[in-house]
Amino acid sequence: MALPPYDPNFTIAFSIRERADIENDPEHDESASAAIVAVELISSARLALKLDSVHTEYSAQYLVDKVGSSRRRRRRHKLTVKDCLIFALKKGGLPKAEDWPPLGSESKPPSSYKPALVSMKGEVIEPKDMDQVRDLLVHQPAVGAKLHVFSPHIELQQDAIYCGSSGEYTRYVGLRDAIIVGTEKIQGKSMAIVKVWYKKKFTFLKVALSRMFFWADVGPSELLVDFCVPRLSID
Repeated sequence: MALPPYDPNFTIAFSIRERADIENDPEHDESASAAIVAVELISSARLALKLDSVHTEYSAQYLVDKVGSSRRRRRRHKLTVKDCLIFALKKGGLPKAEDWPPLGSESKPPSSYKPALVSMKGEVIEPKDMDQVRDLLVHQPAVGAKLHVFSPHIELQQDAIYCGSSGEYTRYVGLRDAIIVGTEKIQGKSMAIVKVWYKKKFTFLKVALSRMFFWADVGPSELLVDFCVPRLSID
């Protein structure tokens, strides 16, 4: 399937589809995805503030284990990036990745094991729209978000410009955690430079900010939603 070239004048796609056109990905782990994006946001913020001298990987599995256990007690099973950031900033910090089992590991350290935690303090900011995201990116290296993903468009985007559907047949995959690292203009239209966690890896895209969609019971919506970012304290 070949996608049409990017059209800067196209703004919104309408499609009234049945639920069968929503693609399920049994390998997608929402909690792991949220933890991965959260630690990446924290690592980037700490490096930008010179709290770390090099990019340091913190434990996503620690967040899955610790935040996940509290959610299970309250019958909430899926973590969000916001959940993970709040835990890291309000519960004393995170261990480095090497001090906790790797992501996806079924082996758990003994209950007596207390990893060294890197102290982290601050608050979670939730921008309301892309204008506020742009303002934050002046001082922050990255902002978390969720991206509405369509297949095969996510795999076949031309020149790495992701527009969702332009009306041709597609399957709605759902929301995926993402990180906005900048903005630029192409053919006079604003793009967000995004890396999205999809198929267990980060993929870089330029997301067309002028595009909207209405899909079955989803929308009307822009492609990027649910923004959040850690604002770290250097005290």
